[in-house]
Amino acid sequence: MYLEAFADNPYDTNCWLLAMEGREEAVVIDPGFEAERVRGLLAAAAKRPVAALGTHGHYDHVGAAAELCGTELPFYIHKDDELALVDPAAWGSGFPSPASPPADIRTFSEGDVLELAGLSLEVMHTPGHTPGSSCFRVDGLLFSGDLVFKGAIGRFDFPNSSPRDMFASLRQFLALPDDLDVRPGHGEATTVRQERATNPFLLHLV
Repeated sequence: MYLEAFADNPYDTNCWLLAMEGREEAVVIDPGFEAERVRGLLAAAAKRPVAALGTHGHYDHVGAAAELCGTELPFYIHKDDELALVDPAAWGSGFPSPASPPADIRTFSEGDVLELAGLSLEVMHTPGHTPGSSCFRVDGLLFSGDLVFKGAIGRFDFPNSSPRDMFASLRQFLALPDDLDVRPGHGEATTVRQERATNPFLLHLV
């Protein structure tokens, strides 16, 4: 599988680029910044984007979605975070929101499987950080957004966050297979096993 991260931005947000081996079509996860540079990375790898996804609606994960997608690519986000794109005030995160929404917004829900670029991305709805925060599971990888990082977890003190939901989602994460490769929204890659054993924010949940 082709897998590349672009994190050169003020928030060190990982924008993940992925494609099946031998295929030109690619998917972009969390296009927060620098749409042209993301396109450049894909072009250098002989890939072209066919869709983009957001793990949640915060600006640093979706801020470049409209520019990247234009009028041609669909942008997928959980239905509970769609308001982040179309009515940020009503969504109420207290966090900066994109200036304009993507032209083609498509929503997903828990358990959906997104068939894109030859990939089958299984949706795990993991609310807490935001109402619609979600992870994507595909081919031994988990794109965890801002649920879990290496040695840390996402914030749950925004106005529309939920501590109760966050800890329920973290327990859902801990039930995943040990060897699942975790690619977070910020920072280095890790595994479920490593976080279960060493993440100080998870030890009391094990």
